[in-house]
Amino acid sequence: MTNIIVVLPKLEDAKGIKNILVRNGFSVAGVCTTGAQAISQADGLSNGIVVCSYKLVDMVYSELYECLPPGFEMLLMASDHLLSQCENSGIVCLSMPLKVNDLVSTVGMLAESVSRRRRKARSVPRVRSAEETATIDEAKELLMGRNHMTEEEAHRYLQKCSMDSGTNMVETAHMVLSMMKE
Repeated sequence: MTNIIVVLPKLEDAKGIKNILVRNGFSVAGVCTTGAQAISQADGLSNGIVVCSYKLVDMVYSELYECLPPGFEMLLMASDHLLSQCENSGIVCLSMPLKVNDLVSTVGMLAESVSRRRRKARSVPRVRSAEETATIDEAKELLMGRNHMTEEEAHRYLQKCSMDSGTNMVETAHMVLSMMKE
């Protein structure tokens, strides 16, 4: 589920937006009245959506946007004349007065975008360090020498053992090295 932080200068307004979102199936991680509170909450989360107004107690929306960690989207709610200033900034805007359906559908679209980015980031293979690669290579060499395997067979053996034991390749290589060096 996508983390949502609502930041509005009036706490009652922020709670009202939170209630609308919660009633429509969203999970609101926090309600704030200042940009500093929002940044603090966002720092504790890996990604999400910040729903805010043009001007907060301690900063304007653009300062808040610059301070958000990567992985966060912003939904700016403001009057039309203020929204014209934030075109082409990467910030999604909603015109005031707010329509509940517009808010819900826009937050839903942003949540899907955050979720899609999160899935895509997870599918990117992790890059091994030189030390981890050396450990795997050492285990393969040991298997090749002792068990007369080809490099490919030794690699497949480590992969299979890794999958069977539920450990990663580096841990499996460490296990092979510790067992075979005894």
